[in-house]
Amino acid sequence: MERDANLMELLHRLDDPDCPETPADYNAADAAASFSRLAVQVGSRFSTPCGIDRDIQDSAQYGRIEVPGEATVCGTRIVALVSKFKPLAMVAADNPGAFLGTDEAQAEGELDANDLEKVEQVLAESGYITIPEELLERSYGGPTLLRFHGSGEPSWWDRFFGSF
Repeated sequence: MERDANLMELLHRLDDPDCPETPADYNAADAAASFSRLAVQVGSRFSTPCGIDRDIQDSAQYGRIEVPGEATVCGTRIVALVSKFKPLAMVAADNPGAFLGTDEAQAEGELDANDLEKVEQVLAESGYITIPEELLERSYGGPTLLRFHGSGEPSWWDRFFGSF
């Protein structure tokens, strides 16, 4: 519970309504270099190249790293998303929203705990903090006016990883 409260405090602290898509101190070259190193390190832990997407338009998300299912114990790909608001990152089995978080994916036999640990360890070593998908799915209650394109209420995921 304390960890969740600390992570929610971090989300609130990074939420600047004057800078909805990138933080005020955002440096595109630094973000690109950090992301490239991260992708190589994740791939190294799984002994395979990972798919990457860093062309996320109109979003606070910087990029996506995909560990192919063939390289995981359970055969399900692992996706790591990195926000332009470093240090925020998240990890999902198959795709964000495919499960109600990594705990459910593990319970259903779709995500191996050691594979998850590999990704989370690389993220931590690279200066990222993994925010559980369950926290990011909470209703957004911050000051930024989101140009929300989904149904229902926007979430913290929409704020830091979704499209504007």
